[in-house]
Formats: sequence, structure tokens, C-alpha cells
Amino acid sequence: MATKPRKTQLTPLSALEQAAECLKTLAHPHRLRIVQMLLQGRYTVGELAEACEIPSHMASEHLRLMQRSGFLTSEREGRKAFYQIVEPHLESIMRCIEERFG
Repeated sequence: MATKPRKTQLTPLSALEQAAECLKTLAHPHRLRIVQMLLQGRYTVGELAEACEIPSHMASEHLRLMQRSGFLTSEREGRKAFYQIVEPHLESIMRCIEERFG
């Protein structure tokens, strides 16, 4: 007789709602490219915009949304702002995406 797999405790719905909001923020190809780049180092808006082949103002909007979600931070050095990842789990999310779709 086969045994049933052990049930694990389910994540509270409120936490899943938060997760869904975070995933919605990431669910855009330019934002995923930005995350992919920022996991390798710090970049300016202009550098990220060029890599995504979009205008700087659009890259700034993507960065603002991800910053508001707590994924990124920026640091000013003179006239330039450099963005970097502050959410450590983005690396494993990105690795999952790259393994599945890369």
C-alpha cells in the first residue's frame, strides 16, 4: 500500500498575497533583465536602459517600481546614481527563471 506524502503547513494567504504582488512587479522582461544585470554588479539608469534598449525615463520607472517593492536600492556618487539588489531571494528566483527558460 502506497503511503501519502506528508502534508506540510500551508503558507498563510496574506503572505501569498504579498508574494503575488512581488511577482507582479517582477513580471516584465525589462525588469527581469535589470535584475539579471544587477545581480552581477551596480549599474546606472543609463547603462540599464541601454542594455534593455529602452529610453532612460522608462528604465527609471522600472527601477522606481522595484525600489518601492524593496528589491533595489540606489546610491549616489557625484551626479550618478548606482542601483543594486538588496533582496537576497532575487538570486534564487532569477536562477529558477534562467534554468527553466534560459
